Amino acid sequence: MAKKTYTTEFKKGQQVVYPLQGVGLVENIEERLFKDEMVPYYVMYFDVSDMTIRIPVATAPEQGIRAIVPSADSEEALEIISSEYEPVPTDWKLRYQMNLDLLRKGAVTDIALVVTKLYHRSKVKELPILERKLYDNALRLLVDEVSFSLGKKKDEVEQLIFMKLEAGE
Repeated sequence: MAKKTYTTEFKKGQQVVYPLQGVGLVENIEERLFKDEMVPYYVMYFDVSDMTIRIPVATAPEQGIRAIVPSADSEEALEIISSEYEPVPTDWKLRYQMNLDLLRKGAVTDIALVVTKLYHRSKVKELPILERKLYDNALRLLVDEVSFSLGKKKDEVEQLIFMKLEAGE
C-alpha cells in the first residue's frame, strides 16, 4: 500500500481555533497507527476546558480548525456587537438551532452575531437553559479568540464586549 502524504497547515506551538471548543495550542504533531497506516495527528490543548484532543491532520480543515483571525476581523466582530441587530424568532427551538449552526461555522463574526442576538433577547425575556448555555459558550469563544487576536487580556475584552452590547441597546 502506498503511503499517503499529508501537509500540515499548523505548526507546533501555534494557537488555533476549534469551533465550539475555542482557542487551543498545537502542542505536537505526532503519527499514530490507524488501520495499518501511520497517520499524522495534531495534539491540541484547550486551556479553557483543560482538555487535550488529537485530530487527524487530514480532517482538521473539514472540522473547522483554523488559525486565529487577524486583528481586523476581531475589530469587525466587535463592530457587529455594537451595531443594530435584527430581532430573532420568538420560537426558542428555532433560535437555538439557528445560533448553533452559526457557532458550528466557527467564524468570529458569526460568533459575535450569536452573542449579540442572545444578549438582546435575554433583555426581553429570560433565556431557556439550553439557550443560556449557548450564549455563555458563544461569549467565552468570542472573548477567547478576540483576546488572542488583539493581544489583550480576556477580562479587558469581556468588559469591552459588554460596553458595546449595552451601547447597542
